[in-house]
Amino acid sequence: MGKLLKISDSDIIHSLKLSCQFPGVIEAIATQKIITEAAQHAGIQVDEEELQQECDQLRLAQKLVKAKDTWIWLKKHHLSFKEFEELISNKVLSRKLANHLFSTQIEKFFYEHQLDYIAAVTYEVIFDDRDLALELFYALEEGEISFPEIARLYIQEPELRRAYGYQGLRRRKDFRPEIAAAVFAASAPEILKPIQTIKGVHLIGVDEIIQPQLDDILRQKIIAELFAAWLQQQIEFMEVDTPLDSDANLQTVAN
Repeated sequence: MGKLLKISDSDIIHSLKLSCQFPGVIEAIATQKIITEAAQHAGIQVDEEELQQECDQLRLAQKLVKAKDTWIWLKKHHLSFKEFEELISNKVLSRKLANHLFSTQIEKFFYEHQLDYIAAVTYEVIFDDRDLALELFYALEEGEISFPEIARLYIQEPELRRAYGYQGLRRRKDFRPEIAAAVFAASAPEILKPIQTIKGVHLIGVDEIIQPQLDDILRQKIIAELFAAWLQQQIEFMEVDTPLDSDANLQTVAN
């Protein structure tokens, strides 16, 4: 049996302070208090069926197949069963409050910001030499070389090279402005003329432009984004007082 190491509450607090994680912890606490208060004001409650459904989803996500798996997970996270129920309830409460506040605003927000949800599938190779990028661009136009061949020759990072510079599905905000303008003006599939940015010279293949559809997934994404912005706004207008802000602590810093 290994040596017993005792860690106190003060040790945990001290570690959080030294690792500069306290602002995140405080914001998480403030966020939950805001959600709880707003839900109470709106008369939102969580019933047993909703708790069970959320619990089942969490166990599935964490691969907690057996009861023993769940107890091991709870122990790892230092959660009692009552605290586990509170965690589940908070998740459901947060989702219900978000829907209560923003479900009627989805269509309006979507059509006002529709361009933000257009996505593109792209491939990219970044060069230091603009002349080389241009030379390869014209070689592509003439069919003298393929984009995968360029990727194999000029991408240094192994995983990206194996994927031929594949960048995945990205929305407009995921691109630099000068690149987004060219990508979303393209007639896919199309190779764009090299674009200069502070990162280098980008040779980009636009494989597909995907127009947004307001399906259930995007609806939930929009609600989540609106809710996150609302919570951040609430926190910004709130003065948070904690025991860590005591005169003794402030005096220590001042000295």
